[in-house]
Amino acid sequence: MQFKIRNLSELSLHTDYRWDSGYLSREPYKNENLKYIPIGNTLASSAYGVSIKMNEDSIGTKIYRMNEISNMLCNRNISKYAELNDNQIASYKLKDRDVLFNRTNSPEFVGRTGIFRKFSDEDIVFASYLVRINPDPEIVTPEYLTAFLNTKYGIIDIKRRARHSINQSNVNLEEVKRIEIPLLCNQLQNGITLSFNKAFDSIQASEAVYHQAQTLLLVELGLADWQPKHQLTFVKNFSDTESAGRIDADYFQPKYEEIEEGIKSYSNGYTCIRNEFNQNSETFETDPEKLYQYVEIGSVNVSTGEIIPEEVLGKDLPANAKRVLEKGDVVVSKVRTYRGAISIVQEDGYVGSGAFCVLKENGRINKETLLTCLRSKLFLTWSWKPNTGTSYPTLGDNDILEFPIPILPQEIQTEIQERALESFSLRKRSNELLENAKHAVEIAIEQGEQAAIDWLESVT
Repeated sequence: MQFKIRNLSELSLHTDYRWDSGYLSREPYKNENLKYIPIGNTLASSAYGVSIKMNEDSIGTKIYRMNEISNMLCNRNISKYAELNDNQIASYKLKDRDVLFNRTNSPEFVGRTGIFRKFSDEDIVFASYLVRINPDPEIVTPEYLTAFLNTKYGIIDIKRRARHSINQSNVNLEEVKRIEIPLLCNQLQNGITLSFNKAFDSIQASEAVYHQAQTLLLVELGLADWQPKHQLTFVKNFSDTESAGRIDADYFQPKYEEIEEGIKSYSNGYTCIRNEFNQNSETFETDPEKLYQYVEIGSVNVSTGEIIPEEVLGKDLPANAKRVLEKGDVVVSKVRTYRGAISIVQEDGYVGSGAFCVLKENGRINKETLLTCLRSKLFLTWSWKPNTGTSYPTLGDNDILEFPIPILPQEIQTEIQERALESFSLRKRSNELLENAKHAVEIAIEQGEQAAIDWLESVT
């Protein structure tokens, strides 16, 4: 049994007179040679996001949620919109280098922190369960603050301050302000900022190269300028509904037929996924005490396709954690497929949710070309067609396996593959730079600033 003895007088040091054991017994390690101050003393401004109804119909202004923050950066792929007036947009519009903190969510996600880097001229706002915290860069740079809150020391302090209810945790803005951050020297903070800047540049380059791969595909199909058009009225025969076993109007939208015909009319011919890829249905027996690298739908960054697994003990794995994933497998989300949780597994040793359709390369089409097809606007639009359900629309394995794909010439497949692999490499480099920045902060706390400076210079 583990315990700590604390004096009653210490409770008065907290405004809310906190006495819960999690808060009192989990103070993070501090380096006595570093000066620490509350984050609140470093802030130039802070604010909660806007509380408003959101939609996925592209109506209004793009709005960030926790889902769009991953690996210390805010993603570019934003799925929600909100109808705001000009005053609201002005108040909640994100600016370059704003830091966003996820204040309320399930216990494992509360405290997720990322930095927003401006990537377009459009207005983007943030939701109420996020907090914007802007430090004075003369004291703490936004990049350093983001890195610190993602270190093991920052996470410990965040988690101990969380207030828990059923399946939900909350860390309010005042608690964030009380977290103490070491005042690192300018040289180290500037080195951390440089790592973030290089990481952002790598992400931009990665997305540009991947866009080239998608353009190659669509130009070859003659569909580069195709845009989905939702028709309010059209006519179908009753016999069509009988053969489909469906009678809902959206299933018969002409845009879905346009996609299928566009692929099937390709001059070099077409096939379907089932003919070129084997489905990986391998399952495993859970060891309750083993630590697994678990991949669920939310582990796939829909903006970049990156997979970020979660470490979970076997006894804590959900019942749906049943799939063995192998390096090179293509995973396709069967839940809300249109969002694009589709990727190639880059490492061995992962286990995945049964909500993925898992495919193994075994034919004329390489996996990078398949990935490019599945992440294209063609497939993501078409994936609405066979959906069943409302809140969480799903596809069946057969829906995915029967999707038509073009038989691209080998030289075009090779070009797509090369660009996809370059994109993966750039994204990996971005992640390394961000991890280096975070690790440098941990080294400064554990070994001192000079050790952190020397290490960061050696890896950048």
